[in-house]
Amino acid sequence: MHDRPDIQLLRDYAATGSEAAFRELVTRHTDFVFSAALRQVGSPDLAADLAQGVFTDLARKARSVAEKMPPQSSLAGWLHRSTRYAALNHLRDTRRRQSNERQAMEQLLTNTGSAPDWELIRPVLDEALDSLADEDREALLLRYFKNQDFRAIGLVLGTSDDTAQKRVTRAVDRLRDYFTRRNVTIGASGLVVLISANVIQAAPAGLAAAITTTALAGTAASTATIIATTKTIAMTTFQKFAITATVAALAGAGIYEAVQAQKLRAVNQSLQKQMDQMTVENRRLTKDLSGSEMLKPMPVVASVPVLTNQPAVAITTPANFWTDLTNRSATVKLTHDQAEAFLSANGRTAVNLLAAFRTTRDASLLEEAMGKFPNDPQVAFEATQGTVTGSLHLSPAEQRQWLDNFEKNAPKNSLANYLSAADYFNNGDIEHGVQELAAGSGKSLDDYNASRAESDIEAYQSAGYSLAESTQFGTSQLMLPQLLQLKSLTQETAQLAAAYRQSGDTAAAQNVLQLADTLGRQYAAPVPGEPTISQLVGIAIEKIALNSMDPNAPYGDNGQTVQDRLNQLTQQRTQLVQLNQQTESLLPSLTPEDLITYKNRWLMLGEANAEQWIVDKYGHQ
Repeated sequence: MHDRPDIQLLRDYAATGSEAAFRELVTRHTDFVFSAALRQVGSPDLAADLAQGVFTDLARKARSVAEKMPPQSSLAGWLHRSTRYAALNHLRDTRRRQSNERQAMEQLLTNTGSAPDWELIRPVLDEALDSLADEDREALLLRYFKNQDFRAIGLVLGTSDDTAQKRVTRAVDRLRDYFTRRNVTIGASGLVVLISANVIQAAPAGLAAAITTTALAGTAASTATIIATTKTIAMTTFQKFAITATVAALAGAGIYEAVQAQKLRAVNQSLQKQMDQMTVENRRLTKDLSGSEMLKPMPVVASVPVLTNQPAVAITTPANFWTDLTNRSATVKLTHDQAEAFLSANGRTAVNLLAAFRTTRDASLLEEAMGKFPNDPQVAFEATQGTVTGSLHLSPAEQRQWLDNFEKNAPKNSLANYLSAADYFNNGDIEHGVQELAAGSGKSLDDYNASRAESDIEAYQSAGYSLAESTQFGTSQLMLPQLLQLKSLTQETAQLAAAYRQSGDTAAAQNVLQLADTLGRQYAAPVPGEPTISQLVGIAIEKIALNSMDPNAPYGDNGQTVQDRLNQLTQQRTQLVQLNQQTESLLPSLTPEDLITYKNRWLMLGEANAEQWIVDKYGHQ
């Protein structure tokens, strides 16, 4: 059993309920999953809890996962993606997660001249891994996280030893490029040494057994039980991987250094045709930024009938109220019965199925929506993000099909083009990626955050939660994986512009940078339902594009230069961060009624506007 591939063991468990097969999988991968969680949440107790949840999810999805993967496949990629999703979900839905997101964004946007070491790489390693293509990430995880040789990797991936080695080399180079873009300069060999020496930390003794018991029982163990278990066990030191002689060979040119000048010029001819339209769009966006108060309000969320008798938690003071909500926001999910009651009362429409999926994280509800409503734009959007969050496991061809479907059914939404462009870039299809960037430049962007939140609020209310509770849960649990995809797309675009310049085509370089700047401007403007983090990412995207331009070049038609715009963005970002920090300190003072008003203003005018309302009302008390 110890020599059998992961998928064969998983198929045995799915077909016969073999506890021995599942126990072997848990034993194999507990350290790997625990370490991935620990890097992201920083707490052994929380990491153990997340690891338990990942394996419980694997047990629940065993049949569907096993059916979609080849017989020799490893589960390393699936487990890493699921751990990444679980960690992001935890970090996003509590005040500490919100603080960590801001700190992570600070780290991504701030230049540093410090020498590269593990503590610089650790906080963003999993984000970097998440940016890799599936085949590259799988090869790298097997080599340096699971310590397998190239022959074993080739067997798992269905390739030759040489191809497996090339994939690992490519993955290391792309990781190195990722860190270089954050001003952490390190060679391929040095990066491999840091990862190999530090990446796997032994999980607490007994955790694998506890996970197996809980996952096979089909129920989640309480956090208190896991914490009590792990606190009695001493943590071991980092496991050290042996560094082989092949490390020295893991250096090479990045993907864009291989782009030929002739192909770049061909792409530029297509780009040039888009420039007049993009100039008009830039002017419109500039006007939008200066007149953002003229946003059209959205309806205030109304109360819906309570379908169950679940009582609301007793609330005594505003401080207790806010503390209770933030503590529960990370873990509150609807049960299967609550979701079915909501769907029975309101209908199994596309919107309601998606709300039920988001409030339960039950992927079968998303799959039902995909099967029944394949032409609904929001269904297509959720499907394209399912692979990113780990809810779905689509093949590259299936992912491309849903991206095309999103674009077809949301022809005026630039997000469909931008996500399509990101996928093309990620798979090395630069020409189509640039074409999608250009296609999105003349449209407006909608990531459905306001309507998604409103639907989720209704689902929580239907389960018996109060309006204040439902509003908090519905707005704080939205996943935003598209932000990372679009930021990565912009970084790839900046590299492409550098390649254009190297080939002597400065016009093409300027064109693609303007396309990236347009993408950033669409997110930098306040939009109904958008959290502040979306604006911060929009600013970061703009700055990536503008920092690759001549600072003295004209920007727009109002006399500004590129440097003027950069200064404006820096000021805007500072104001947003300061406003958010002020708001964080005032949130415990909110009454339930003011929380509802705050969240409704968020849905109508964006989070920054809602935060300013809190500061104006509570900041002088």
